[in-house]
Amino acid sequence: MFPCHVCGSNQSHPELVNEIFQIQGKIYLVEGIPAQVCSRCGEFTFSRETTEKVRKMLHGD
Repeated sequence: MFPCHVCGSNQSHPELVNEIFQIQGKIYLVEGIPAQVCSRCGEFTFSRETTEKVRKMLHGD
């Protein structure tokens, strides 16, 4: 599924992560976002569905 774009590992696990977004000079902290986390380096990625949900939440669409 993966491979990690940072270290190339193919091993990942699901985890809830926190992410900070800066939009028009304002900072927003979103907690508990479901992500796939690389088991080697810790880099994480979001699914398209999760990305869209966060986008709608932050932009109010």
